[in-house]
Amino acid sequence: MTALSAVPALAPRDRFGRPIRDLRLSVIEACNFRCPYCMPAERVPDGYGFDRASRLSFDEIETLVRGFAALGVRKLRLTGGEPLLRRNLPQLVARLARIEALEDIALTTNGALLAPQARALRDAGLHRITVSLDALDPQRFRAMSGGRGEIADVLAGIAAAEAAGFGALKLNCVVERGANDDQVLPLVERFRGTPHVLRFIEYMDVGTCNGWRRGRVVPSAELRDRIAARWPLRPLGPHYRGEVASRYAFEDGQGEIGFVSSVSAPFCGDCHRARVSADGRLYTCLFAGEGHDLRAALAEGEAALRERVARLWQARGDRYSELRGTPAAPRRRVEMFLVGG
Repeated sequence: MTALSAVPALAPRDRFGRPIRDLRLSVIEACNFRCPYCMPAERVPDGYGFDRASRLSFDEIETLVRGFAALGVRKLRLTGGEPLLRRNLPQLVARLARIEALEDIALTTNGALLAPQARALRDAGLHRITVSLDALDPQRFRAMSGGRGEIADVLAGIAAAEAAGFGALKLNCVVERGANDDQVLPLVERFRGTPHVLRFIEYMDVGTCNGWRRGRVVPSAELRDRIAARWPLRPLGPHYRGEVASRYAFEDGQGEIGFVSSVSAPFCGDCHRARVSADGRLYTCLFAGEGHDLRAALAEGEAALRERVARLWQARGDRYSELRGTPAAPRRRVEMFLVGG
């Protein structure tokens, strides 16, 4: 098992003793897809997006990330929306790669725009890429992208990332019963024997516009059993404490897969992730209803930013997935496309 470096002695801890180790930073709220579990086309128009002036500038992002790193963040994930829509993204990656405290810089993308940018991102210092991949069949993939995506473009992006020197990509599939659960076995068959790691994610009630119903959740245990019946699996230990995916290896040595089970097996107790939206609001949970504006603190500099974030984190008591379905669970929840997954 690999381990991240020690948390700084003065790093803030929340009300459950959880430090900040992982920052998910949205660089843009717009997306070229309209996936039904995140940004359904009937609820979010094609032209959706903030005025550019509302987004954090690269200078503000660098100050923000330096402040979070000083508080204990060691892993940074750039997300969206679709982050590859943000102009000059490799330039931002190059600036962030110079922050010595960061041990890992990753990117989550739908992959459709990855092919022409993969080499520049690698050269800029990006460590890892996660590609959202909800179907392999071209028609099913197009439906899962809201009629906007082509599987050929995503597969070309994966190939370009391989050629650029990215090793094992993570390939995330959100599984929704009756929508794409028939794509699970074809995806496993396609990527078994490659360095890439498929991860199947339970359909979650992030936000309020995706029409979530518990009956459309396919529990990870059901998927695991379905896959293991064809390709036997054995469990693997986590790479580090707080890893969200349960890991399994194929018994025949043909790689590994993972399962993210926020609905059937919540992991709030080890959650050390903070999320910042493209307009500079801190969300202390993927299911938070309100964000905290950081722009005023950012305008005062890194020290002020650190102080504000530390106070907000110390007040954090989020554990939505453990409360889901109870009266104590918040009814308002931020939309996934504002803070990434």
